[in-house]
Amino acid sequence: GRLEAVTQQMGYHPQYLDSFLKTQHYLMHMDGPLPFDCRHYIAIMAAARHQCRYLVNLHVLQFLRAGGDPQWLRGLEFIPPKLRNLNEINKILAHRPWLITKEHIEKLLKISEWSWSLAELVHAVVLLAHCHALASFVFGCGCEQDEGLGGQGSLKPLSLGNQCFCEATAGNSCSQELLRINRKRSLDSCMELDSLRERMQRIHVETEGRDEMRLLQQDREEGEGQGAEGVQGGTEHCSDPSAGLSPFADTDGEVTGATNLACYMQDPDFGYQDFARRDEDQTQVFRVQDYSWEDHGFSLVNRLYSDIGHLLDEKFRMVDGLQSSAMAKRQGCEPSVFKRGIWNYIHCMFGIRYDDYDYAEVNQLLERMLKVYIKTVTCYPEKTNSEMFDRFWKQFKHSEKVHVNLLILEARMQAELLYALQAITQYMI
Repeated sequence: GRLEAVTQQMGYHPQYLDSFLKTQHYLMHMDGPLPFDCRHYIAIMAAARHQCRYLVNLHVLQFLRAGGDPQWLRGLEFIPPKLRNLNEINKILAHRPWLITKEHIEKLLKISEWSWSLAELVHAVVLLAHCHALASFVFGCGCEQDEGLGGQGSLKPLSLGNQCFCEATAGNSCSQELLRINRKRSLDSCMELDSLRERMQRIHVETEGRDEMRLLQQDREEGEGQGAEGVQGGTEHCSDPSAGLSPFADTDGEVTGATNLACYMQDPDFGYQDFARRDEDQTQVFRVQDYSWEDHGFSLVNRLYSDIGHLLDEKFRMVDGLQSSAMAKRQGCEPSVFKRGIWNYIHCMFGIRYDDYDYAEVNQLLERMLKVYIKTVTCYPEKTNSEMFDRFWKQFKHSEKVHVNLLILEARMQAELLYALQAITQYMI
């Protein structure tokens, strides 16, 4: 498929790109429970939830190449009821995954002419989560702007010499030419992240009064106009943290790509809602200690959809193990601490908590503009624009911003999978 814009950005981290492409190929083109045309149509449905024209166009072409019925492209009213019934969990997983229940699973699996098998549903769930998260990456790195405006507003690296790469393993086949060119370039010009280093150092001395409930309390007390920021520092207040950061729009002021994709989704007004301010009081915080990817999700998904668990696990581990060489060399900077702060902040926005993590670190590590960016790309990526990309953490090189977007992609995908697989597990029990 034509993923050039995506692979160009991911090419800053070739090891991850290799793992991503293997998973993408397996999901879409290798043996599996779902027919090939249905896989691409599910991808269209998932991408449309975020108005991601880049991915919709990509999978429309592949849907037709796979022999899909062109009539299906007229919208959900023209597809089989079995596929159309997937719309509800597509909507929930894309925006409020904590709402998915075993009843949603049971409804799809009930014995009828249009019922799903467990294996088919697991394949579909992985596809949905994959495409929702990939839409975040597409918007976060500017690929959608390239698609929508013929290249205007695309997010380009500041300079060819200002790039960092994780080391490629022997025999790695991806981005070799890009690596060959850029290995000749010096990384000595990397800018110091003084403010990040200071925050990391303060974490080790400011240990009093840190409590996970403080984070939840802050979310509840913030005004409704601050939804784009999420977790805040105790002294920061702003009526609208995204003020001045308008959605990416064309010259007529209309959000690009918002209209023609409506036929692929129902209930378009259903969107992300802050977990800490949700109305569904019965919804409990998701404790990773009770249901985790490593101990529960991996084995279930791998049993019902052979080998996909290994590919997903490799991808999760790959993004966790990425070491930006420039960041790793900065004295006093622990990339692992920074990465975990981003990962746990994203999971926190979806109601997922780690009992062994001090959530006060989030406010220490992540500046306001970075939090605005992460929450926007994660929760409503269609509102991301090039100005946001340029403004968050000016000290970051382009490749490091791509690294942040990879963390968003994988953390979001894992969050959706945890909720969906837990609901499937509860149904099976």
